[in-house]
Amino acid sequence: VLSFIIFICYIASLAASFMMAPLLEFLLALFLFFAYASKLNEKFKGAHWPLADFLRCVTGAIIYFAISIAAVSKYSDGASKAAGVFGFAATIVFAIDFYITFNDLVTFLKQGSSDSPEGRKAEDEDSDSDSD
Repeated sequence: VLSFIIFICYIASLAASFMMAPLLEFLLALFLFFAYASKLNEKFKGAHWPLADFLRCVTGAIIYFAISIAAVSKYSDGASKAAGVFGFAATIVFAIDFYITFNDLVTFLKQGSSDSPEGRKAEDEDSDSDSD
C-alpha cells in the first residue's frame, strides 16, 4: 500500500522520473503476496521463496532511500516532498521487513540443512542391506 501511495505521489510531482521504482516494488510485493496466499510456495519447492522476499526487502529499502533523498533535495514541489517522506517511511518498513525475513530465511536454510548427508548417513546405518 505504501509503495502505491508513493507511486501516486511521484505521478503528481515534478519527479515523475522516479515513478517506476515504486510501481515495480508494488507489483513485486503484490505477486509475492498472492503467491503466498495461494500457497504457490508449497507447490513449487524448487524456488527459494524466502530468499526472493529477502532480496525484495533489501533492494526496496536501498532504492527507496536513494530516490527519497533525490526527491527531497532536488525537487521543491509538495508532491515530491510527500513522496520523499513516504519513501523514508517505506525505507523503515522495508528495513523491519528485512529483519523479519532474514530470520525466516535462516530458519528456512536450517530446515534445508537437516536433509544433509549426516541425516542420510544415519538412515544408511539402519538399513538391512547385504552390501557389506
